[in-house]
Amino acid sequence: MRILTLATLLFATSVLANPIEKRAAAYYNPNINGGSELDNAGDGLGEPLNAGHQLLTRVIISGLSSSGVLNLNGLLNYAESLGYSEECFDIHLGGAQTANLGDGNGWTNQVIEIRQDYGSASVGTCLESLVGGNHFGAWQQNGSLASSGAWFLAVSEEEDVFEGHTIAPNGYNLGRNALVAAAVGSISYNGVTYTTTA
Repeated sequence: MRILTLATLLFATSVLANPIEKRAAAYYNPNINGGSELDNAGDGLGEPLNAGHQLLTRVIISGLSSSGVLNLNGLLNYAESLGYSEECFDIHLGGAQTANLGDGNGWTNQVIEIRQDYGSASVGTCLESLVGGNHFGAWQQNGSLASSGAWFLAVSEEEDVFEGHTIAPNGYNLGRNALVAAAVGSISYNGVTYTTTA
């Protein structure tokens, strides 16, 4: 399996409806303050959060983005513009994954799990739960040691329920590529226009 150097993606997302506010950094490398590039999936294993090592899949919504995407409602609206939504009926089976972003907050639960919605924000994620597809967990770097406001995403394509939602072969790269393909460019949703570069 070849790991692409293009895996060092950093989303710089702008919401045209709101002015971009100046902040200090796009993100801070979690390793600097004792954080980790992997989340904790609860079984001693983890998925890449993708912050410091250039060979890992990196998906970060930059802390230099418009404030309209640097809060939970903004992230969700942005995700919905890309064909993703909250979990089916807000039900999450299994424990929440944790991550340490090196921001002083220690290991914290993911803020939200977002799944591919197959064209229906209301029930499409139920289909994703059955047949598999793309999904991501999100954490925000906002502690006292490193408050960039950036969203760190653990993105992957998972298999269907009969395979136990395991990560598909090459699922980290496939998940990243699908998210990037949906995101790059300009799109409007719920009255907000997003312009995304990678």
